[in-house]
Amino acid sequence: MKRKLLATTLALAMSLSLAACGGGGNPSENPSEKPSEAKEQVYRQLYASEVTTFNYLYTGNTNDLQMSANCVDCLVEYDSYGNMLPSLAESWEPNEDNTVWTFHIRPGVKWVDYQGNEVADVTAHDWVTAAKWSNDAANESGTQYMYDGIVKNAAAYYAYTAYLVESENGTKTTDADGNPIEVVEPVDFETVGVKALDDLTLEFTMESPCSFFPSVLSYSSYMPVYGPFLEEMGDQFGAATGPDTILYNGAFLMSEFEPQYQRILVKNPTYWDKDNVKLDKMVWTYNNTAGTLAPEQFLRGEVDWAQLDASLLSAWLTDEAKRPMVSPSRLSVSYSYFYTFNFEPRFDKSLEPDNWTLAVNNENFRQSIMAALDRVNALAIQDPQNPQALVNNTITPPNFAVGAGKDFTQYPALKDITARDSFDAAAAVEYKAKAVEELTAAGATFPVKVYMRYNPDTANWDKECQVIEQQLESVLGKDYIDIIVEAGPATGFLGAVRRSGDFGLMKCNWGADYADPQTWTDPFAKDNSYNFMYQDPDRSVAEKSCDSKSEETQALVAQYYELVDAAKAITNDDEARYAAFAEAEAFLIEHAMIIPFSISIGEGYVATRLNVFEAQYAPYGLALQRYKGQSLQDTPMSMERFNELNTQWEAERAKAVSK
Repeated sequence: MKRKLLATTLALAMSLSLAACGGGGNPSENPSEKPSEAKEQVYRQLYASEVTTFNYLYTGNTNDLQMSANCVDCLVEYDSYGNMLPSLAESWEPNEDNTVWTFHIRPGVKWVDYQGNEVADVTAHDWVTAAKWSNDAANESGTQYMYDGIVKNAAAYYAYTAYLVESENGTKTTDADGNPIEVVEPVDFETVGVKALDDLTLEFTMESPCSFFPSVLSYSSYMPVYGPFLEEMGDQFGAATGPDTILYNGAFLMSEFEPQYQRILVKNPTYWDKDNVKLDKMVWTYNNTAGTLAPEQFLRGEVDWAQLDASLLSAWLTDEAKRPMVSPSRLSVSYSYFYTFNFEPRFDKSLEPDNWTLAVNNENFRQSIMAALDRVNALAIQDPQNPQALVNNTITPPNFAVGAGKDFTQYPALKDITARDSFDAAAAVEYKAKAVEELTAAGATFPVKVYMRYNPDTANWDKECQVIEQQLESVLGKDYIDIIVEAGPATGFLGAVRRSGDFGLMKCNWGADYADPQTWTDPFAKDNSYNFMYQDPDRSVAEKSCDSKSEETQALVAQYYELVDAAKAITNDDEARYAAFAEAEAFLIEHAMIIPFSISIGEGYVATRLNVFEAQYAPYGLALQRYKGQSLQDTPMSMERFNELNTQWEAERAKAVSK
């Protein structure tokens, strides 16, 4: 399906709305979505974590980007249903094979300072400046990776600048440990595929055909920056010292910023689309106990958003006066959670890694674990009210991506998987019997030790692991498996546990980077650090004495990579591309290489006066942090009203998708 020029509809997912607040009103009044128009719309919220920088080209931290996302626009934005809309680009079009994308910049948009004084016009050159800064390794951009493999020569330019940093501009030949520094041939930024053809025409050249490129453009490294101001500010550009370290072209100006006291955004009077900005002012007040204090302040009408933890939720839901103020936040399909098997165990011998290697390479063993995992029961730890809503039967969440008017999870290869519940105790016992027979013949011993790790700093992960331990051992029997749950380090968990392979079975997650199912294949790529699917076959054979079963597993992995590569090669036909990616994903699940688990609970249950269904909507980039389009309601959102609006939103979105 060829992409259309202006309002390319990218199918997106239900996702988390950023926590927000509003002003005034008696919170005990009857719920209503009608905004108060009689007074200034002032949105108020407590916060406990201070920003470290306003340099949006540098940071990839969500908290840091909260302010910049509302102060600087991107080339594109999204409506409340996930349709892509023009923003600083009035229109755009690809060439025939999606290797060149041309954007026509909206004329008359101004860069202004925090007081609203005009500084310069926004031009195509501002994106070229941003690309050069972001892809210079010396600047350590946190979202530079969004150029890699997408924009022509961006990765090569980054590698060259990284070499210059390491070698101190070619004057050093060895690093601090005495290892030789590999010389990288010079790459001129002029060869990178970002060009200003004139002041209002911007051209991106791709590394290879890229049909989903516009969905990449709401990442911070693709935000524009005014070159002369960037040069003038130097290292102080975006310093979190005051509102005068960046320029503004977005919906709001940061009128005040005092660290660990207050942040204030006000409506930008010069904004190109100011009629669609409903909030006049947003006030964030610092308090290091915001999570505890906010619910009480919400009750007193002093703030307009508060998160309710599990203990408070129960109390509010049983209180006749407070219950109408409780609503769920939107579930987030920005992240997908799945349990992964480690096929290259690198844990202590006391945990019997050799025996685990035999077991995990047996498909019936893996299938028994998948069928025995009651995800609804486990997810009740996160959401005791509605755990079923969190269950995800696929890797790519439902409602994330649509091709040819059809949700990705409804393509033929995934349709049955999407509709089923993989939990089946009877089937699990049948898989167990087959696995025991095959593994006994292979020399395995029982019970198989299943080493399961968690990060103690992640709320309720320990409790979830305990529930899963009890549940799996109950279904399959302690004679078959021995689940060993152990905390990893709170600091450096990813490096110490996941990336080092110090686990047997563990919950992992992945966040979407763009509007295409390819993004959900990235954690399983050949250089992944998620489930160690035989990245080095020679090592597997030499160091692990792999039997025929492990060779079968490696063959499955190779087949999966072939399916993914075939899907990636389809760049001009979304229907065929999505069908091919669905086949690859189904293959991974059907052979129990991973176990789909859940989507994210988002902010959980909240008290709020914002209607999240007015918010911009996309499960990647900056859309979910923008307040443009939202307005304060006279009364808090109730559970019933949320469900009513959510049902209405789903029906209206389905109509938009079908078009």
